Amino acid sequence: MKNLQNKVAVVTGAGSGIGRQLAHQFAKAGAELVLADIVEKNLAVTLGELHGQTKITSHVVDVAKKDQVYAMAEKAIKDHGQVDIVVNNAGVAVLQPVDEVSYEDFEWVMNVNFWGVVYGTLAFLPHLKSRPEASVVNISSVNGFVPFPNNGPYNCSKYAVYGFNETLHQELTNTNVVVTSVHPGGIKTNIVRNARVHSAPGGGDKSHITDRFDMIARTSPEDAAKAIVGAVRSKNKKLLIGIDAYVMDVAKRLMPETFTGLVGTMTKRFG
Repeated sequence: MKNLQNKVAVVTGAGSGIGRQLAHQFAKAGAELVLADIVEKNLAVTLGELHGQTKITSHVVDVAKKDQVYAMAEKAIKDHGQVDIVVNNAGVAVLQPVDEVSYEDFEWVMNVNFWGVVYGTLAFLPHLKSRPEASVVNISSVNGFVPFPNNGPYNCSKYAVYGFNETLHQELTNTNVVVTSVHPGGIKTNIVRNARVHSAPGGGDKSHITDRFDMIARTSPEDAAKAIVGAVRSKNKKLLIGIDAYVMDVAKRLMPETFTGLVGTMTKRFG
């Protein structure tokens, strides 16, 4: 999809971070926008930054609610006449040992990170199949192939998204829909600030975790968004973002039985 002019792009989690920067990048490329976020005031900031640049419709949506996602899809197609690109970006996290995580918290993460992706894909897929070319971008993570301790629900959700994406690759091979599985490393977003934090590897409170994350997160949301838009243009099926993502991908391939344990040990020691 080299030319994004007059295409219509849907972005969830558009109120901050990668989602907000994706909105900027798609607008710059000439696409119309359908922006969604659960926090109305954050979404309003994104809308304010993009005022007058392109046609934009917005939706306050909890992507964990199937009926809300499907209603957004129906309204988006009605308002814009078409949808060509869907980026399922919204995500949350809980930091706590897996045997201490409440079912409520575990379900919250899975419902947003996994079911939100499923709903966002399937709500639009019948329409996308009718377009001359179409793109679905589902955000997994490096946690989708390398888990980190005290981040169990997030790890599980991102592994699930990766599996969902790989299945879509198989099933949509002979269609015009390209699915891109995105695996960012450390991105300077608010994912940790907005996480439910109960305990951290090595101890420390939420501010300690946030400070540590900010130190190791080397990629800006803007750079991540540019990479994702580039992948849409190039029809890439898998995208790693950040040097750390590439390093972990190679290490996991070279040491499939030992690298996960090494990551766990190092995280606990220096977390």
